[in-house]
Amino acid sequence: MYTPGVFLVVLTRNRRDAYSGGVTGLTVGWDHDVELLLDFLNTRHVLDSEASWRAWVTERGLGRSSEIAQARAARAALRSSIEGSSGPQTAAGVVHIELTDGVPVLSSSDALGAVLAASARLAVLGSWERFKICPADDCQRAFFDRSRNRSRTWCSMQVCGNREKARTFRKRSRAQNSRLATV
Repeated sequence: MYTPGVFLVVLTRNRRDAYSGGVTGLTVGWDHDVELLLDFLNTRHVLDSEASWRAWVTERGLGRSSEIAQARAARAALRSSIEGSSGPQTAAGVVHIELTDGVPVLSSSDALGAVLAASARLAVLGSWERFKICPADDCQRAFFDRSRNRSRTWCSMQVCGNREKARTFRKRSRAQNSRLATV
């Protein structure tokens, strides 16, 4: 479960250990932020109704749910940013930065603020460009590229990548067969 609220940002050499603290003392790390942001980016049907949005927020223990219109706008802006759209994108939510014992602390009282805080931490750590949208027209899921050289294209090579490679192969085969038939 992802704990909303106060997060200490502790910069260390290991980016995966860059966060600690939390309201309940749960260690909140880089992977938790990645998973929360991916869950939010892939909430297309969750944001269809207030009830499903509240259930999603409750399942993740994110406190109170923000307005669904704000969540939809933030999701669209974040996805657009990941896709590389030019122009200003606005994702509005409440995230507070406080100094607690001389350390910057991010806090939020709602689900959207927790998501935006996670995205800000990931951007600061240089991980934002690893978020990608699957190019398959029938998929469009967000995924996190964990490859060393950041070259991953598909959300799943076994599903979307395989389908696209099979389509390309069939298209090449048909073109080659039609050329041979005309000779």
